[in-house]
Amino acid sequence: MSTSQRLFDKLAARLVAKGTLRITHASGETRTFGTPTLDFPDIAVRFTDANVARDILLDPRLGLGEAYMDGRIVIEQGDVMQLVSLVRSNNGWERNGKLAPPSFMRSIKGKFTSAMRAVNKPGSSKKNVAHHYDIGNELYKLMLDAEHMQYSCAYFPNDDLTLAEAQEAKLAHIAAKLNLKPGLKVLDIGCGWGGMAIFLAARADVEVMGITLSEEQLALARERAEAAGVSDRVKFELIDYRDLAASGATFDRIVSVGMFEHVGVPQFETFFRACANLMAEDGCMLLHTIGRMGQPGRTDAFTDKWIFPGGYIPALSETVAASEKVRLIATDVETLRVHYAKTIHHWYRACMQNKARIEEMFDEKFFRLWTFYLAGAATSFEHGAMCNYQIQYVRERNALPLTRGYMEEAEKRLLTR
Repeated sequence: MSTSQRLFDKLAARLVAKGTLRITHASGETRTFGTPTLDFPDIAVRFTDANVARDILLDPRLGLGEAYMDGRIVIEQGDVMQLVSLVRSNNGWERNGKLAPPSFMRSIKGKFTSAMRAVNKPGSSKKNVAHHYDIGNELYKLMLDAEHMQYSCAYFPNDDLTLAEAQEAKLAHIAAKLNLKPGLKVLDIGCGWGGMAIFLAARADVEVMGITLSEEQLALARERAEAAGVSDRVKFELIDYRDLAASGATFDRIVSVGMFEHVGVPQFETFFRACANLMAEDGCMLLHTIGRMGQPGRTDAFTDKWIFPGGYIPALSETVAASEKVRLIATDVETLRVHYAKTIHHWYRACMQNKARIEEMFDEKFFRLWTFYLAGAATSFEHGAMCNYQIQYVRERNALPLTRGYMEEAEKRLLTR
């Protein structure tokens, strides 16, 4: 038995107690870890070469992800969602459970790479966005809800909602916090495929400008606005929020959903200063972002390399600290704890149902990459440190009603077609 195999087996024994993980090493030796337990999966995997154990030991997330992506880990019982869930559920964040850290040198390299990518200057921002969002609209059409194409956390006031219903509930939930009135000018920063902008124009009779750095998203957003009959009240532009702020434009309301994760820590204050300058004196803003429970951390190497280069999941403390520097007032904060896990499980099932089509569009390696990413994301919201924050901001303390009753009333109204 090699040193790497022996150390890997020690790690697996420590990580898996409930449920079982059967590992067949490239040498042919098989070990089973854990104990069969109700509600925990039983998984069997095979390593096709002797370096898999070593690569996982060097950096568990990157090593596991790349070995699975390359076909060097073959799942013989269960699937990738169950494999990742088995490890995560045995090491829940609330119980202070932790995966083994990457090796010292890998950790230093990862911190340096993350720091360089986090600078996120305008030029690099567009490149980073294109890496993920310009891979083709057809993939996202297969995965997301058809009407609104929301690639962000849905909202599940009831567990029995479909994905489409939960995404519409999310749009109404966010729109209600904007305290909209007909004719107001709204800016949507990071507008995606236009779902939020179209919803706001159609349901609240406001004028919306959506901005993105993705050419693929821009083209489809314009098509969707035309098809929805709101192109007279919605326009989309390919522009960086910093450039828009520099132009002197102002808006009554600002909304940003799923974009702040791409800003990068060094640009947090820049982002909020731009928003403050873009916002009318009596305006308000709703920021919806993936967040990190507990103290600030850093992006894991797999996500940074393969999924969201330059991305960073902020802790609530560093988000609010940055907005305080430009005197934005946080008037409401809501933590969505497991809504995104439910959302991603819908996306994962859609990808599994469309496996053949996705592999035809890309290849088997991409499908394994994509489903590993979804599995890691879903389980990080179920068992890890991830959540979603919705933070409402104003510049002037009297800009909104004194109590929250208006939100519930507006939410009901916005869900009535």
